[in-house]
Amino acid sequence: MTELEEYYNKFNEEKRLNSRHGQVEYRISMKYIHKYLDEAARMVGTEQIKVLDIGAGTGRYSVPLAEEGYDVTAVELVKYNLGILKKKASPVKAIQGNAINLKKLADNNFDVTLLFGPMYHLFAFADKLKALQEARRVTKPGGVILVAYCMNEYSVITYGFKERHILDCIKEGRFTENFQTISGPSALYDYMRIEEIDALNQAANLQRIQILSPDGPANYMRPFLNQLSEEEFEMFVHYQMAVCERADLIGAGAHTVDILRNSDSKNEEGQYGH
Repeated sequence: MTELEEYYNKFNEEKRLNSRHGQVEYRISMKYIHKYLDEAARMVGTEQIKVLDIGAGTGRYSVPLAEEGYDVTAVELVKYNLGILKKKASPVKAIQGNAINLKKLADNNFDVTLLFGPMYHLFAFADKLKALQEARRVTKPGGVILVAYCMNEYSVITYGFKERHILDCIKEGRFTENFQTISGPSALYDYMRIEEIDALNQAANLQRIQILSPDGPANYMRPFLNQLSEEEFEMFVHYQMAVCERADLIGAGAHTVDILRNSDSKNEEGQYGH
């Protein structure tokens, strides 16, 4: 069993997304997923929309989308998560697979593809690129890919300063001189800056439609969110929905969702390296 599998055997991602700070991320992400599902519906008419959820976990996104009537395929690496997903009474087609090699899936097959977990745990640029290329390969030309990343400044501020590990991190070489996080598999998570995301998109020949922060400051202020009344909390969600696309705020949130257009099924080098 890998360290990642051991981690997810204990970590409850569904519980995280049901917490108040997780609800902010989930609800805003869902808003944009539905925006592009609606766009796909206008393009294909009465044909059923096909959704792929890569790194689906226990199905926090897959299950409700399938229950709404979309044709949803979920790919999950961790057997423990996959087992939970398969036990749910939903029409999701769940399979085990790796984001960097979706060999069980055909080319040009999905209208909307979610890549919401794998980029957190891929550390090499080449592996992240493979994941993007595979997502692009299986997405229809003109289709949309939504990609989630963990952001660098959240790591530095929270783990480094808020939890007071900063001096040890500097001694151990876990930050560069300009405070870019240096991660590896033992750290489980990798953290990105916008310019690194831009470089990946350029290498994958993918066109950005828009980029947003689905949670903004929510992760920084978890105990304060928990103290809010329901009315106050709804106002915070409304606030984050209003500002989530602001370029001056995106990189500071814990997560970023990059929304990309698969403008063509091939690039100049052929079928994405295959």
